[in-house]
Amino acid sequence: MSATPPATASAPPEAAAQRTLHRLYRQVPGIAEYAAMTGIEERWILPKARAYEESAPAFGSAGELLGALKDVLANEEATLPESHTFLAEHATLEQFKVVVREFALDGLTESESLLPVVPRLPYRSGMAVFRVLIDELGCGNEEKAHSQLYRDLLDELGMSLELDDYLEVTSPQGYAYVNMFHWLASRAVSPQYFLGAYAYFESSVLYGFQSFARAAQRLGIVRGGYYSEHLYIDEYHSNHMRTAIRALEEPDLAKIWAGVRLTSDIVGEATETAIALARAGAR
Repeated sequence: MSATPPATASAPPEAAAQRTLHRLYRQVPGIAEYAAMTGIEERWILPKARAYEESAPAFGSAGELLGALKDVLANEEATLPESHTFLAEHATLEQFKVVVREFALDGLTESESLLPVVPRLPYRSGMAVFRVLIDELGCGNEEKAHSQLYRDLLDELGMSLELDDYLEVTSPQGYAYVNMFHWLASRAVSPQYFLGAYAYFESSVLYGFQSFARAAQRLGIVRGGYYSEHLYIDEYHSNHMRTAIRALEEPDLAKIWAGVRLTSDIVGEATETAIALARAGAR
């Protein structure tokens, strides 16, 4: 996950745009709203996706791409920013709550935005993804859904369970984290961006969430299952995402790779921003 400089007290210019995009993704847009949506995407995520696609290595096969993904993940795990150590070993309860707050927009609705990608994919690839999403949604068991696990965490921490209460306090990077998944599943011209993105994400969580889980345990949080569940299940999920890529008869390897790089950037920026805000005691 890429690092980004600590967040400053004043929000960057794209803050309002990210909030607007999040609102537009949660409604059925009219003509004017659709134009606004595409305009923000064109300024924000499309240039990044195109640049990574154009600069993608000339992979000869899906196997070569997956080997490169393995190298990316190994390098990230070996060079995690110091912020992860801070969160795991030093963050106070109040600082941890800032981090939890930053990801609440995602946690409260986890994986709901991903469902539209399934019918966009070829059958075998879509079924591999669907097996992952079934777990994310608790196999239909409300108590086991990841969004419910996040509610359990928020409840123990004495934080709001209402999505609207986080709309004005989430950073632009936190919004981008949520909006990226909407774009990948529903808006990207090809669902193959999603395959690269989620193959990366499900694997990176195995080391990226370690600091969250360690912090929750150290702070005596009882309902920290949201983090431990991801560490338990996401190796299984990462295997299914690799299967989804291998199942493609005509993989667009450049788009898949662009999804990997794009997600690494945005997840890394959101994580670094959340921890920087916690350390600064912001808001």
